[in-house]
Amino acid sequence: MTTQLEVITPELQQQIHRRTLTVVVISQSFGGAGLAAGISVGALIAQDMLGSEALSGLPSALFTLGAALTAFLLGRVTQVAGRRKALGFGFTAGGIGAIGVVLATTLGSIPLLFFALFVYGAGTATNLQTRYAGTDLAAPDRKGTAISMAMVSTTIGAVAGPNLIEPMGRLATSLGVPALAGPFLLAAVAYLLAGIVLLIMLRPDPFLLSQQILAQNSGSTEKSAASGTEANNKRIVLVGAMTLVISQIVMVGIMTMTPIHMRAHDQSLGAVGLVIGLHVGSMWLPSLVTGRLVDWVGPRITATAGGLILLASGLIAAFSPADNLTGMVVALMLLGLGWNLGLVSGTTLVVHGTKPETRAKTQGSIDVWYQIFGAGSGILSGVIMSAAGYGVLAIVGGILALVIIPALALTRTNSNTASFQN
Repeated sequence: MTTQLEVITPELQQQIHRRTLTVVVISQSFGGAGLAAGISVGALIAQDMLGSEALSGLPSALFTLGAALTAFLLGRVTQVAGRRKALGFGFTAGGIGAIGVVLATTLGSIPLLFFALFVYGAGTATNLQTRYAGTDLAAPDRKGTAISMAMVSTTIGAVAGPNLIEPMGRLATSLGVPALAGPFLLAAVAYLLAGIVLLIMLRPDPFLLSQQILAQNSGSTEKSAASGTEANNKRIVLVGAMTLVISQIVMVGIMTMTPIHMRAHDQSLGAVGLVIGLHVGSMWLPSLVTGRLVDWVGPRITATAGGLILLASGLIAAFSPADNLTGMVVALMLLGLGWNLGLVSGTTLVVHGTKPETRAKTQGSIDVWYQIFGAGSGILSGVIMSAAGYGVLAIVGGILALVIIPALALTRTNSNTASFQN
């Protein structure tokens, strides 16, 4: 525990940074399980309760809109009170939302379902924003690695969650709850545990401590670099935000409709769980490598690779036979990988392009747009699929991913990570 008057040496900073990453890893392991519930069965619940394929993208849109509001609030609260309180209460809200979804499906209440999904989105935003906690005390040339450490731990719960669809469905049925609500029982427990871990263990608060270090070293390289290249920093942040948003639009659009597409062609819930589980694992597990890749070759090259992989995913999903489980697995795994590359590289650009004293607010604001565009993608995906089919949806998503590549030309910096050390 440090005090406001204590001098933070580089050695002590790295010691606290390592402890912070440990806490983040533990919380994200739980958070990943909560995140997977809405992805796996949200669209199926909506289809059953609303009786419409065109409206089956609503759950994704609702919890993404809830995530957008939460992202805004998290950024503001973090700037004032630190990451511990912001993230802890964000996960708690997500857990309460998951409980609401279970009640809504049990009671057959559509208004309650919509409201609960909106609140459940708080967990999605918190899970995403926790990645920034790993960067607060990281060295400039280790920002990508720090982001990846926070993200990869999500894999544990995120992969387990979808593959527990059938066991959790049986548990739900034994409790008198509809089978599809089972994953939300898991989400409630997982999100609440993640919040408790952060509230109790994330001490000292990494964001508040980074502000103390900034004040202690008021003439530091980080501050002077950030203020000395204002115009270029804004471009870096813009490109980072575009990379995040486009990757999210493509991923959400294709992913949301995949369970509906599979069920329409008589694939089992177990098959859906397998595909989504491998997809979610591909979203997070590659962080073992992608963070270091960003630090090594630079975020621009990594983002370009992400755009190309998202294109490949869309084409494979579009042209694979509907009853070909292998094709769906490959397409959705590539979809997860492309999203991961976009998220890690985009986040790294945002971290390097923002001033430390306003970083949390900017991060929260960017994640708002990230979630809003994701919500729009969730809604439009159902409409497009209903009107033109899953193949057209997948192709459109893949082509859209290519926008990332020319957007990267807006930055004047070299691809070397050292260029972003501010």
